[in-house]
Amino acid sequence: MSAARNITPPKFNDITGAIRMLAVDAVQKANSGHPGAPMGMAEIADVLWNRHLRHNPANPKWADRDRFVLSNGHGSMLIYALLHLSGYDLPMDELKRFRQMHSKTPGHPEYGYAPGIETTTGPLGQGITNAVGMAMSEKLLAAEFNKPGHEIINHNTYVFLGDGCMMEGISHEACALAGTWGLGKLTAFWDDNNISIDGHTDGWFADDTAKRFEAYGWHVQSINGHDSEAINAAIEAAKKVADKPSLICCKTIIGMGSPNKADSHDVHGAALGDAEVAATRANIGWNYPPFEIPAHVYQAWDARTKGAGMEKLWNNKFAEYRAAFPQEAAEFERRIKGDLPANWKAHAAEVIAKTNEKAETLGTRKASQNAINALAPVLPEFLGGSADLTGSNFTDWAGCKKVSGKSTGNYISYGVREFGMSAIMNGMALHGGLLPFGGTFLMFSEYARNALRMAALMKQRVIYVYTHDSIGLGEDGPTHQPVEQTATLRYIPNMEVWRPCDTVESAVSWVAGVERKEGPSCLIFSRQNLAFQKRDAAQIANIRKGGYVLSEAAGGKPQAVIIATGSEVDLAIKAQAALVAEGINVRVVSMPSTNVFDKQDQVYKDSVLPKGMKRIAVEAGVTDFWHKYVGLEGAVIGMDCFGESAPAPELFKHFGFTTDNVVATVKKVLAD
Repeated sequence: MSAARNITPPKFNDITGAIRMLAVDAVQKANSGHPGAPMGMAEIADVLWNRHLRHNPANPKWADRDRFVLSNGHGSMLIYALLHLSGYDLPMDELKRFRQMHSKTPGHPEYGYAPGIETTTGPLGQGITNAVGMAMSEKLLAAEFNKPGHEIINHNTYVFLGDGCMMEGISHEACALAGTWGLGKLTAFWDDNNISIDGHTDGWFADDTAKRFEAYGWHVQSINGHDSEAINAAIEAAKKVADKPSLICCKTIIGMGSPNKADSHDVHGAALGDAEVAATRANIGWNYPPFEIPAHVYQAWDARTKGAGMEKLWNNKFAEYRAAFPQEAAEFERRIKGDLPANWKAHAAEVIAKTNEKAETLGTRKASQNAINALAPVLPEFLGGSADLTGSNFTDWAGCKKVSGKSTGNYISYGVREFGMSAIMNGMALHGGLLPFGGTFLMFSEYARNALRMAALMKQRVIYVYTHDSIGLGEDGPTHQPVEQTATLRYIPNMEVWRPCDTVESAVSWVAGVERKEGPSCLIFSRQNLAFQKRDAAQIANIRKGGYVLSEAAGGKPQAVIIATGSEVDLAIKAQAALVAEGINVRVVSMPSTNVFDKQDQVYKDSVLPKGMKRIAVEAGVTDFWHKYVGLEGAVIGMDCFGESAPAPELFKHFGFTTDNVVATVKKVLAD
């Protein structure tokens, strides 16, 4: 098969044999996994990790390490083998527990499980996109912190990716941007083996990928992916191209070393079977039992001494930098740690207080921009952006500098690439040193959904800004009017979703997003103006609890509670006034973040939503979500249909978001 595809097979040796057989044996033991990619990329991995990669197994978080991303994450045994062999704290027992409960070696690489895993990969295309974000971060931070004679940021980002990554649309979004941005320190290795789960890809993947990447503005080379010297020469050539990212097209045989299953989809995603495992051992000359690595192989792979030396040189360089530029050094260390500035708390409190004093009636997208403007001066780590909607999302701010292919800055126009933007921001957060946020219409969060899920899964601090939050956007019609999006975003585990009702809640939501270190936030804002709501200091403090009593019943104990978010809060306040006029006392609860409210202790939640008190929820979105709060005896004023094209006031009236309807609904609930 190798000859038929004009690929000269490698001369098998123990260095690459260790990768192949660790993958084969771990998958065989688990009876689950993907041995083909590790077997096919063994020579590429050997050359990159042993001759080029700057890393220190003893300190996987060294700031100036090279980043390595396995975008074809199904081949996870490749990275687990590399981490183990090169000296990371990933013992052989963990490789023996591949794909088992609570192991550090799950089926796809998971960030935070094993040291040296830079990002969670599995959904194809997102690894390369994360890597674009990492390389962009390196470029921006280097421009900000490096000084003549003092380069403290100078590392590469390397990515392995397969045919599946190349087919996924997100890779097109991200790789086009990488070329535009001239990310010369990004090098991708395409495992061009012509196989996916359904078999040979000729019938569904016939792109001229090399020409496509050249058109993106990449430096492209094509080599035999089993020829170590050709691989090394290609990496050396890639390093010399400073103004373009590099793609090395590596023609490989999937499952290289397996005498009967190589170059077939049979080796892509299944154990080889006992007979073929034995045949593979004999074929590559690996004369050791499963999970046994001889001393000479460990010695050849061990990167601990070399890595410690590299980091020591960098530490010496950073010490010189600190002596010459003490303020910049302190700022760099703060940023890499993810700490907020020393004056952050006081500044944030002042921003919220001033916002309250102004008492402005604005669209919350504009209130969001005001908050960004107020917070940005103390947050140099802010890296904003929008997917071609800056003039609608209002994610830019006074003094921000747009990034282009030729210049660096702190604001990115991502173009019409919502998914790419979101996953690139995930990569930036993973890299460290920047706090990324980016905007689009709430409706288009659908395009980016899996990137949002990945940020939540990896517990990354990313802020997704969504505007045009309901039928309130008006005439653009049902294709642009979100109905189910806010509710479904709330269902993503570890995601915090904020839908503020006015300027003060908007400022608080921004502060909450900035301060949250254990996961991402979605901030959802309106196009139309929303009325300012008066609050005392205690109420302002309680906004951070996700839900609070905004307006208490005027005439004694409330008979019911109206819960609302966003633009519907003012509607609830107006309905409360109308009900009081009829002798009915109701409490209005604003709940800008249901996720945050749910985390409060039961005493606080009961103080806001007393047990036994009937409840009515009002939100311009799907109704099912709100029954967790109102129960079967309550009511939800929402919409379980798509919108229409018309001016916003007409739409709200048409779909029942009126004072009269809220009043009538409260009366009906109390009467039942």
